[in-house]
Amino acid sequence: MPRPVHFEIHAGDPARAVAFYTAVFGWKIEQWGDIPYWVVDTGDGDGINGGLLPRRGPAPAEDAPVHGFVNTIAVGDVDATLDAVAQAGGTLALPKNPVPGVGWLAYCKDTEGNIFGVLQPDENAPAPS
Repeated sequence: MPRPVHFEIHAGDPARAVAFYTAVFGWKIEQWGDIPYWVVDTGDGDGINGGLLPRRGPAPAEDAPVHGFVNTIAVGDVDATLDAVAQAGGTLALPKNPVPGVGWLAYCKDTEGNIFGVLQPDENAPAPS
């Protein structure tokens, strides 16, 4: 079955986005040669790596619907990650909620207005009340 193998983050300010994702997740992000494209290394193990590039056009409006794919990143502690997001200049888009039998999920916006998810796996996550 085909699986995702790469993701891309569009950024109005690539340097700011690199700083954000490095601070929050510890990703290694390096410019690829002299072109305006950065390679994102998310670490060893399961998952995929990606890229970061300048956004072509204006950033999404604050209340704009999602018009692309949302990347969800597995984390060890969703609350600590939400704190790191805020400290790095990101914002909360949807608060932490349980996904029964899966874990705890929240959605955030990065410094560029892109929405992404953070999921703390927890098989004992209850049904929402």
